[in-house]
Amino acid sequence: MRIGVRIFLGYFLVVGLAAFFLLDTARDKLEPALRQSMEDTLVDTANLLAEFVQPELAAGTVANGAFAAKLEAFAARRLNASIWGIRKDTPNHRIYVTDARGIVLYDSNHLALGQDYSRWNDVYRTLRGQYGARTSRGDESKPETSVMYVAAPVYASGGKLIGVVTVAKPSRSVEPFFEQAFGGLARAGVVVLVAGLLIGVLLSWWLTRSLSKLVQYASAVGRGERAALPELGGGEVGLLGSALERMRVQLEGKQYVEHYVHSLTHELKSPLAGIRGAAELIAPDMPAEQQARFLANIRRESARMTEIIDRLLELARLESRSAPPELQQIEVASLLTQLAESRADLAAQRRVQIVCEGAEGLRLQAEPFLLQQALGNLLDNALAFAPPDSRITLAAQLQAGQLQLSVHDQGPGLPDYALGRVFERFYSLPRPDGAPKSTGLGLPFVREVASLHGGQAELINHPAGGALARLTLPA
Repeated sequence: MRIGVRIFLGYFLVVGLAAFFLLDTARDKLEPALRQSMEDTLVDTANLLAEFVQPELAAGTVANGAFAAKLEAFAARRLNASIWGIRKDTPNHRIYVTDARGIVLYDSNHLALGQDYSRWNDVYRTLRGQYGARTSRGDESKPETSVMYVAAPVYASGGKLIGVVTVAKPSRSVEPFFEQAFGGLARAGVVVLVAGLLIGVLLSWWLTRSLSKLVQYASAVGRGERAALPELGGGEVGLLGSALERMRVQLEGKQYVEHYVHSLTHELKSPLAGIRGAAELIAPDMPAEQQARFLANIRRESARMTEIIDRLLELARLESRSAPPELQQIEVASLLTQLAESRADLAAQRRVQIVCEGAEGLRLQAEPFLLQQALGNLLDNALAFAPPDSRITLAAQLQAGQLQLSVHDQGPGLPDYALGRVFERFYSLPRPDGAPKSTGLGLPFVREVASLHGGQAELINHPAGGALARLTLPA
């Protein structure tokens, strides 16, 4: 499972559980809080009514006195109230009054007149000087039928307990307020959950995006490509990227030096052996003709060593270059013409004609010096293998957003065994005219120039014969 998915799922689990427990706790705490608030109101109401009913209860006129008449009028009122958007049109209280024995003297619902309520907790506890309250269900199998009862004692003027007044209210009367409050909390919870999930998606995307950049960078380095460290921002991911970049530079530097020392040692063995052999054979009494031949061999091998070292230094500077090329607008036709003119004398000596084709009106962005050197190496190779009285074609064409610069000679082409190795350092083929091999560093230089410009180089056999060297660069 991808790390981004794991981060998102973990974040989703944390946020989801937090939202679930928050709503579950709100449900468990909100409804009891509303009931407590209702009970507080019932306590005040019951004690207020106890003061109003006291004169009539003492006089024995509760059932048909002013108190009963007022409660009947209250029950008939139309309240026309809107409490936070919830309509309330009729009172939903039940009020009953008992004497000191618990016998019901008045009931606003006319359900229990004359009944003994002394065993109900609200009356029972109040008659004994305690706080009297109870919750009872109208139907034991239906929790929604529960009713809350709160009682208050009624005292005579001398302080004697003469009765109890109880105020009852259905618990379902607070349900609309509970549903309204819980619905608001639930909606807020959903908004928080969605916002949290969006933040989780963005967080996982940001982390995986940075890590994906690092993976792509590491993969490109592993493939030997010229890759720059991507922009990762600050924080631990940025520090990790910087550490990887430092490690890459150190490892590449070490491998680079080891590889070049090994390659240079291998390539210098042959000219050094030739120089040592010629030096050992030269003697003071040797004929002048033989001395001249051995001295010429020493000069030739010394020049070859110098050329190898110079070419290797050029390639090393290019391969270790971290700065991007200094791009300039280049007229391709002018570039190819200058290139052909620079090799005109050598081409005339070899009786080879250099022709430029298809470059009119084409332009590209490149570093002129490097591009001239790369094309010059390709043209030098073509001149080395082109037979007398043949032609070398320098051409340019625009194809699929890429500019292809090609050098086509009419020589023998590449043998099959060399097709996959021509861009290896120090690899070169024997010249058709018997001339010494080249350093084998020209084509690697061309490949590095192409890579530095975001392009590629290739050397293949042309279908019409000869070799075709092609440098493809972004147009």
